This record gives sequence, structure tokens and C-alpha cells, in this order.
Amino acid sequence: MNRTSYIGMIAALALVIFAGAISSDWVSSQAFVSPAITTPALEVATSPVESVPTTIPAKEVATTTQNTSKNKKAAQVQIAPIETSSSGPPVARVATQASYDSAAATLRGALVNILCYAPTGSGLRSISGSGVFVDPKGIILTNAHIGQYFLFANRGVSCTIRTGSPAVDSYKAVPIYISPEWIKKNSSAIAQDAPTGTGEYDFAFLAIERSATNSALPSLFPSVSLALTPIQLGTPIVIASYGAQFLESSQIQSFLFPTVVFGSVKDIFTFATSTIDVLSLGGSPAAQEGSSGGGVASAVDGALVATITTSTVSGATDTRTLSAITASYIRAEYARETGNSLELLLTRPLLEVVADFVPKISPLEAILTANLPR
Repeated sequence: MNRTSYIGMIAALALVIFAGAISSDWVSSQAFVSPAITTPALEVATSPVESVPTTIPAKEVATTTQNTSKNKKAAQVQIAPIETSSSGPPVARVATQASYDSAAATLRGALVNILCYAPTGSGLRSISGSGVFVDPKGIILTNAHIGQYFLFANRGVSCTIRTGSPAVDSYKAVPIYISPEWIKKNSSAIAQDAPTGTGEYDFAFLAIERSATNSALPSLFPSVSLALTPIQLGTPIVIASYGAQFLESSQIQSFLFPTVVFGSVKDIFTFATSTIDVLSLGGSPAAQEGSSGGGVASAVDGALVATITTSTVSGATDTRTLSAITASYIRAEYARETGNSLELLLTRPLLEVVADFVPKISPLEAILTANLPR
């Protein structure tokens, strides 16, 4: 499998924010889905708008990766298909109407939109991505290529966690873990117009720090638990993200809705030899810019089995290829990088894990800053 597009959406613009207003130059997108999803037999539960508004100059829209068909270079880490036994692939467990409805409602409730605004002169561009609450204390799982923007607070970058349908400003968050392996191996991506990747190491965790409004923080956040076991080929799933490829620039503040899709695991891949590390999810409205960090939940038991990382980004969405790294891969890689179980990060008091990560911010930022335009 070749490197494909990171699909956090980037606007190659310098944004100035006045009293919470978003510049009309912001470039983003949306694919709307009704709150009621009742037909699990449908692979796609919503239809996208299949055109980018002509009022937005093409040069102002930069995706985070290229279409696979345009990149013939070998993957940074070759991803090989998982070999199955001679008796065939494992039989996927069956989802019921009730389990589809429950998984979709839980995942949608835990979904967040992540907007990061980069000021003029920062050398950075603004980005919209997705994330999922994976702990009721307020811990969010997203991609490293989204989370890296939280390292630039001292360069004037401001990130906001948005929730709801449509998405509205809700919280402010701080990083508690961004894979240093991803930063080291992809440090030049932040300065590229269309960076590509395989999804390897592409995960980060954020913690809610305070409210972005006058409302108090909830005692518990809606969340979905990370799966403990690998998902199998053919398993029925629910995908949710804040897709951001088809809205006009002025619509992002008031008209960014969740995209929710029913589907199944089309293929499985590994970064190693036999572990299930990457899921191929086929084409759907979720295969669009802004979906990076979105969630993939099992329609059988509702557990979060993967987080969206890359996709091809051109053509009709049903012809694209969407990929996600698995919860089992994230757990194993976090343990390898830190020497600790991910459960330790998720169960420790937030103030402790926030404080522990603070000394790591400056060194990671320095790696990225070295690649910014001077």
C-alpha cells in the first residue's frame, strides 16, 4: 500500500480572529447526515456534495496528502496484507439494528471537530480535523498530524475543540501525548502543500483544559472506549467524522455537521508481520478532507476500533480509499514508545499527565520549526 493523503484539511491562509469570528477566507467542507440513521444495510448513510465551490481559488486549498494514483513511490513502511489461514478469513460477528443504532449514537456523541487557527507570519496554515473522546475525563484521540498544531501556542496558533451538529466552539485542550516517532519521521510534512503518509505512528491524545464558553465543564464527557482486541476482516462498522471538503469558506462556523457512515472492514494490513494495524474502509462520504482523527466503531459492541488517518482525496467520495489505524496498533505503539500501558495514561489524573507532557512540547516544536519557512 502506497502513502496516501493526510486528510486534515488545511487552508493556506493567515487567519485573523476578532471576537470569535472566523474569517470568510477559511476553506472547509461538510457532508450532512440526518440525526436518525436507521438502515444498516446501506454502506453509505449520507450523500456528499460532489463539487468544490468555484468561488474558492484552487491555490488556497491545500490537502494534507496526494491521491495514491499520483504517488508511485514505495511506502515509508511497506504495509503488507494480513495473511489468513487456508480456511479463509475470520468470520465477522453480526450486528443488529439496535447495535448499529447504539454504536452510531455513542460515536457521534463522542465526536469532536478540531480547528486550529494560524496567524499571519507564523509560517503555518490553519487546519480543521476530527477527534473522538475516549475517556469521560475529557481525553481526545486524534492524529499526530492534527495534534502537532497544539505545539505552536507560542507562535500564536489557537486551537478550539468544537462539538455538536452543527459544530460550535466548546472547549480548549492541551496535548498530553503526540507520538515523537511521527514527529521525527514526518517533520517536513508541516511545510508541504500535500504531504503523504501510511498512518504509521499517526496518533495523539489531547486533554480538555477549560471551557471555550461561559458554560462550566461537564463532570463527564460523552466518550467511547478504545477496543482491547483487534478487529477482523468484514466486521460491520460505523464511521464518524467532521468531513470538511465541500463547504464554502463562510460556512465553516455555522454549517459544519458530522458525517456518519455505515460500512464494513474491507481489508486489513500490518506495519510488521501479522498484527492488524491498518483498516481499509473503502469509499464513502467519510473519505474527504477534515476526516482525519475521526472514529471507526464496531457496530457489534460499539468499541472504538480505529482512527481515520489517510485517504485519497479526489474524485467522487465513493471511489476513494479511506484508511484508519487500529486501536490495537495505537495501544502497542504507545507502549513501545513509552514503556507504559496506554491504560496508565487514560487512568491517571489529568493534571498529572498534562504536567508530564509540558517538558516535551519545546523539543518536539523545535523539530517541526526547523522545517518552517524562514
